[in-house]
Amino acid sequence: MVEPKPAVLFDVDGTLVDSNFHHVVAWHRAFLDVGKEVPCWRIHGLIGRSGSELVQILLGDEFAELHGADVEKRHTRYFLESASTLRTLPGARELLGAISEHGWRAVLATSAGEDELAVLRDVLDAEDLVSAVTSAADADKSKPHPDIVTSALKCIGAQPGQAVFLGDTVWDVQAGRRAGVPTAAVLSGGIAREALEHAGAAAIYAGPLDVRARLEEFGQLLRL
Repeated sequence: MVEPKPAVLFDVDGTLVDSNFHHVVAWHRAFLDVGKEVPCWRIHGLIGRSGSELVQILLGDEFAELHGADVEKRHTRYFLESASTLRTLPGARELLGAISEHGWRAVLATSAGEDELAVLRDVLDAEDLVSAVTSAADADKSKPHPDIVTSALKCIGAQPGQAVFLGDTVWDVQAGRRAGVPTAAVLSGGIAREALEHAGAAAIYAGPLDVRARLEEFGQLLRL
């Protein structure tokens, strides 16, 4: 039996695409629409969780039940409106290319919904370098639950020890660790190094450009 190629699983928002703060502004606008002022710093700390959980955590169960779906739709609309200003993070495409050259597989493992994912993939413009994609539709629970990561592994027929996960939030780190996958983090999503270390990140990099420059070191995580 042929051993599967090693795989690098990627979160997308804040890891490959510079989009976290677009999400923050979109949520902020959505909350203002329904008469709620939520500080941006509080929203930022929850980027990476599902929309329903973000609303519930910030405004409580009753508000989420009555208005959550409406706020989520508004967030999506505002985020999509910002699509023309989205950019890849420095080194993102180069990192994906280097992974391909190493004979590893790149897999997008994101909590984004269908519409948002389509925009992110268009911005990333690296379909030829990506082996598979899993999204919110492939998981029963969002990060920090491991569903997204385990779904990505299942999609490519890999075991946890044959992959490494790269994300930018504590939720990514927790999800990867719960799935049994060595997980590294980047600072490009705006989360403090100390928070990522506390969550258990196996390694921390400035962003995808830094991972590309230290790829041999990053590859050692596949042997943990």
